[in-house]
Amino acid sequence: MNRTKRQPVPAKRAHIVDVAMRHFAEHGYEDARTEDIARDAGIAKGAVFQHFGNKQGLFLAAYKRAAGSFFRYLDAPAKIRTKGFWEVLRYWLARTELQVRANWQPYRVALLGNYGTGLRLKRDINRFLAAEDPYGTAAFVRQGLKEGALRGDVDSEMIVSLLEWTVERFEDALLTEELDPGLFHRAGISKEKTTRRMDHFLRVLRGAIGNPRPAVKKHRIVAKAH
Repeated sequence: MNRTKRQPVPAKRAHIVDVAMRHFAEHGYEDARTEDIARDAGIAKGAVFQHFGNKQGLFLAAYKRAAGSFFRYLDAPAKIRTKGFWEVLRYWLARTELQVRANWQPYRVALLGNYGTGLRLKRDINRFLAAEDPYGTAAFVRQGLKEGALRGDVDSEMIVSLLEWTVERFEDALLTEELDPGLFHRAGISKEKTTRRMDHFLRVLRGAIGNPRPAVKKHRIVAKAH
């Protein structure tokens, strides 16, 4: 009678994804081999296919894990949130490099999913992002509309998409030399120049989706007693 203790299925899947994330981050999507992942996970190659179907399914699971490991917009500290939509966005842009250093493997997997996979896998990734909204972009935009920071004459889903496209591309352009320079044509920029470009990016984005007539907070005027 075989009394070998088997690992529960959810735990086994999680372990395979952990190993796969490391392989994808270190070798890229194309060069990461399923048999190497299976060997390092201590399982048969067929078990990977049993749980994830194929290499694309395994990478999609790794991408979902990566996306879920990052902060959501409204996870910013309360003192930052009280300053409004644009200060929350500035806060996360300024912390991009710090987050990546602390979360290198997930960032690499997210980067591969966004730029280093085929159209079929990218379609599945886009469906996941639209359905799950792992960064809380939709809730962040709703908050921006509620506080009057964003223009109300543009469909909110368009604002969500524009924010996702531009912020993601801007952060990647700041952080990696593996992509086409796109916005920036010289590497090795100083901290001061990075801050200035951040300011310019926010100014351009605010011009596109910001409320041109933001609500002004009214303060009660109390007459002084003489």
